[in-house]
Amino acid sequence: MIKKKDIDILRVTYLRGPNIWTYRPVIEAWLDIGELENFPSNLLPGLYERLTAILPGLIVHRCGVGEHGGFLERLRDGTYAGHILEHVVLELQNLAGMKTGFGKTRQIGEDTGLYKMAFRTRQERVGRAALAAGRDLLMAMIEDRPYDVDATVAELTDMVERLCLGPSTGNIVDAAGVRKIPFIRLTDGNLVQLGHGARQRRIWTAETEDTSAIAEGIASDKDLTKSLLSSCGVPVPEGELVTNREAAAEAAKDIGMPVAVKPYDGNHGRGVSLNLNTPEEVAAAYDVAALRGGSKNVIVERFIPGDEHRLLVVGKRMVAAAAGESLWVTGDGKSNIVELCNLQINIDPRRGETEDHPLGLVTPEKSPEILLELERQNLTVQSVPAAGFKVLIQPNGNVAIDVTDKVHPQVAAMAALAARVVGLDIAGIDLVASDITRPLEEQGGAIIEVNASPGLLAHLKPAVGEPRNVGEAIVDHLFAPELDGRMPIVGIAGKHGTTMTARIVAWLLQISGKKTGLSCADGLFVNGRLLPRDGLTDWETGERMLLNKSVEAGVFEASARMILSEGLAYDKCAVGVVTDVSDFEDVGDFYIDSADKLYNVLRTQVDVILPSGAAVLNAADEQVVEMAELCDGAVIFYGVDEHLAAIAAHRQEAGRVVFQRADRIVLGEGSVDVATLPLSPLVPPEAVLAAIAAAWALGLTPDLIGAGLRTFEATPKKTHH
Repeated sequence: MIKKKDIDILRVTYLRGPNIWTYRPVIEAWLDIGELENFPSNLLPGLYERLTAILPGLIVHRCGVGEHGGFLERLRDGTYAGHILEHVVLELQNLAGMKTGFGKTRQIGEDTGLYKMAFRTRQERVGRAALAAGRDLLMAMIEDRPYDVDATVAELTDMVERLCLGPSTGNIVDAAGVRKIPFIRLTDGNLVQLGHGARQRRIWTAETEDTSAIAEGIASDKDLTKSLLSSCGVPVPEGELVTNREAAAEAAKDIGMPVAVKPYDGNHGRGVSLNLNTPEEVAAAYDVAALRGGSKNVIVERFIPGDEHRLLVVGKRMVAAAAGESLWVTGDGKSNIVELCNLQINIDPRRGETEDHPLGLVTPEKSPEILLELERQNLTVQSVPAAGFKVLIQPNGNVAIDVTDKVHPQVAAMAALAARVVGLDIAGIDLVASDITRPLEEQGGAIIEVNASPGLLAHLKPAVGEPRNVGEAIVDHLFAPELDGRMPIVGIAGKHGTTMTARIVAWLLQISGKKTGLSCADGLFVNGRLLPRDGLTDWETGERMLLNKSVEAGVFEASARMILSEGLAYDKCAVGVVTDVSDFEDVGDFYIDSADKLYNVLRTQVDVILPSGAAVLNAADEQVVEMAELCDGAVIFYGVDEHLAAIAAHRQEAGRVVFQRADRIVLGEGSVDVATLPLSPLVPPEAVLAAIAAAWALGLTPDLIGAGLRTFEATPKKTHH
């Protein structure tokens, strides 16, 4: 077969958990670069110039050189197509707005032209699309063909916006990450679980599992909200609920002009008209509010002069505040109102239709509120204002100027009180005030709305002023400072005795009083009850346990094959057990053809141990012993023979060990025998020792461990309840 200069993608795998490459999800692609194996980049004329011209951002890729421009240095000096593709794919993801930096490419065997290439991705479908596009782009550059990179980036950007977490939810998840709290995305939308098992909390953007449905119902009932706030001393504008135009005009006379008119059940300022001064204006505004609110119920209330503000309350305190501004256009004598809005307002890069833009586009022809505002100025969207003539487009809204540090403490306290009165744990409080640095009562300011599920973008990306890390406040509200949402997790990797070890550890945890989940070769169990697997993969079975709100501790068995094909189901564990590095032939189809390569697979189990945790390692397997130095936490060695070199050396360094001596099992720390247990009849004996060491690492007492070994049933009853 004649090889040609081409990149053939042989296999693509999404590794959803910690894997041989890194702690985070990656896409692994197996590549055959054919004849390109004989043509590194320095032997492909013009490739460097074409690639850097089409992807100038490659300059910041550090690569193995470890510094700015590192990858371009490699590209100039000569590197292979698989490695170049890795960087092209990462750059395409970055251009699409999904920031990623990790990638690695390794040759499979000598002179084969076969490579394994892995790159970090935050969303599988986007990553797969970037890989396919990256291959096409690179081949076009190698063959000196044109390539439309803008169209590709636009397509990938659209995927990122549709498939990835929105910026608000992303900010909360990132804040959880800073506190080392794990997260699991529960839907294609923004429903996210922070933490595992019984220690989890759920968020849905700016709603949490503490957000009450009753409170949301109250917040959407503007009239009820106002009466509750008023009864608690919160200043609100007096108003009246009306159901037709005539009643609206009548109510405006009773309240006293000027007034504001808004839908009874609305949000985001839709259908709101302000500063209305005649019965005709009020009647017209009634029509707009009824149309926008989808109901004939409309509120007429006293108009409060001043600027609109949005204060974000999380828990019991205000954490961010933004102010609005009026929107004007200035006539040029030749453009109509729509054209002026596009030329003077929509040109602002902060305006757009996606979640990434803090401000929306202004479309007068589609906005009844703006049409009404123009009508009050005797204008229409087709009017052409004279040069220099100013036209008011929106009297308020556009809340995107950060004023957090200016808010008067009494105003902040009033906003927090309003959220509590309605019953919301996270609320957006809309208020109008001429001067946010003074108490509301002093200036006739008032709270006009309390909103559930408030938008966070105005605080994360204000049009003016300092961004506020509101995600951090939400995470701190859900998790006390000492909590990380984690339950004790024990991971067990290797080939021999792993299932028995996992089952014994789960039993010991169970009798210690913890509701325990077990994912192993025998199935998925919660407190000994077998749950249906429904055709799930090992990884999916494991994740099911992390989602289970009743599970207080988890035990996971992982084979080398699972680590290679899916990754581990959890991000970190309290205890990681490695039983042996043997039978690499079992995973030969992954090009694992030596014990050293298998070592690199199984070390993943040690790499994910928390600094507060421990590795439990078989002292009789030299390669397992070598993993001790990779552990961020403590190390406990176990073995049938107390004279094993690793056990003897570890005791000299005051480490913990578990071994067999005559007819007893000894738990030792340094030179001291901390406890002895009777020899267990369970086989294999190494599995028992590993389980004892894991339980000891979790803080279970020797007495409890002994009782657990006596009551453990070697053959599980497969009961479905």
